Amino acid sequence: MIITIDGPAGAGKSTVAREIARRLGYLYLDTGALYRALTWAALQQNLPVEKPEAEAPLAELATHIRLELAPVRVLVDDRDVTAEIRAPEVSRRVSYVARFPAVRAALLSLQKRIGAGGHVVAEGRDIGTMVFPQAALKIFLVASTTNRAQRRAQDLAKAGYQVDLTSLEQEIRQRDYLDMSRTIAPLTKAADAIEIDTDQLTAVQVIDRILQLIPTSAWRSAKIQ
Repeated sequence: MIITIDGPAGAGKSTVAREIARRLGYLYLDTGALYRALTWAALQQNLPVEKPEAEAPLAELATHIRLELAPVRVLVDDRDVTAEIRAPEVSRRVSYVARFPAVRAALLSLQKRIGAGGHVVAEGRDIGTMVFPQAALKIFLVASTTNRAQRRAQDLAKAGYQVDLTSLEQEIRQRDYLDMSRTIAPLTKAADAIEIDTDQLTAVQVIDRILQLIPTSAWRSAKIQ
């Protein structure tokens, strides 16, 4: 079984998907981390990721670096960049990197290989529409811009970053615009996805709601923890 969890930045996808994967004993696939890792690598090479001419070198970079998703780590060429890819400068630019068709094509093949064996909980922007359209269960999480900015600010504070909440809200709106307006694989809810508004729900409540939607057959094959 493949479970997809899509939605905009800050809607709670990572927390929810990671815990559901743990409960089921499934592989957790954070596709956003792949784009963040590529963005981080591009910034190390001073690539102008916001400009159209960056598409070709970014696509080439995506095919030459080794991206790995360990259970709790993200590796680029064996370097642990788990913390670095969550830095504000990466968050501000990742949507620019993700808009390029050649980049998406390069990472799409990697995502499909990771999920080929099934038993996956995958989260991102286009997982239910483009990466795993055959998924048995598709979830689409939403939340207000204000709540998403507050959650992001809390995460950044824990990591040692201090941000202005108003500026963060503006950045999230810009990311939403870039994610929803790109011509290739835009952020959109799959026709058969179940939408959950997380504004008034805790992460535990969202997780419980999704677990109730999982077929009994999937539970029987899961390593329930």
